[in-house]
Amino acid sequence: MDIGIGLPSAVRGIDRVGIVEWAKHAEAAGFSSLATLDRIVFPNYESLIALTAAAAVTERIRLLTDILIAPLRANTALFAKQVATIDSLSEGRMVLGISVGGRPDDFEASGIDVTRRGRIFDRQLEEMTSIWAGERDIGPAPYRGTRPQLLIGGTKPKSFERVARYADGWTMGGGGPAMLAQTVPSVRETWTAAGRAGSPRIVVLCYFALGADAEEQAARTLGDYYGFAGPYAQRIIDGAATDVTIIRSYVAGFEAAGADEVVFFPTSADPAQVDLLAEITFG
Repeated sequence: MDIGIGLPSAVRGIDRVGIVEWAKHAEAAGFSSLATLDRIVFPNYESLIALTAAAAVTERIRLLTDILIAPLRANTALFAKQVATIDSLSEGRMVLGISVGGRPDDFEASGIDVTRRGRIFDRQLEEMTSIWAGERDIGPAPYRGTRPQLLIGGTKPKSFERVARYADGWTMGGGGPAMLAQTVPSVRETWTAAGRAGSPRIVVLCYFALGADAEEQAARTLGDYYGFAGPYAQRIIDGAATDVTIIRSYVAGFEAAGADEVVFFPTSADPAQVDLLAEITFG
């Protein structure tokens, strides 16, 4: 199983060091992917721009949006072009993880009707597939062929159908190994029923903080980012990996549940967190 790491692009106070130096550290340490979260109404860095900066200072590590809220990008042709550009510049390292999203304030700020997000998403998937296949004269061409690597998130059957029709795999946006184990069979069954060969790639994210103030850091950052979620925010905080035992338990548990990659998202922008996590996961 691969082990990726998130960029701290959604941690308050993020600056150039938290992207550029973090990316360099992550690649040198051996992580499989650099990943971003996505919000509009929050002081985070925009995902595609942050990954472009990371791409410029790395050569091997994958560049993953986990996930990007696709319906907020109303100009689908421009969105497809931006993704293909990063994919080309990074020589095929772009992995586009996308989903429908659901925070009303993000959609309001973007001028998008939140109740139409599923229909918008389906139309985008059709249009981007056509663009990346070279059917619309909108370039550049994806580095490896007909499209960049694509993951789709969501826990409803419709999401699994989208995975089987358009994508390389599915990404789970939070939840523990038990939840992954319950869901993976449905993803795989839908994939097989659609006539797809092989198996879908399974990716899962979780949060981490390490060091003397790990629990306080996780509570502060996740409480801020998920403050809109009410009592559910505390469940996310409680699920953060804040010591060696929890991190190793998550790695073993997610691998046993069928994950191909687990991505640890940071709650601190200090690049030292990269080395602390690497020591536990690769040491």
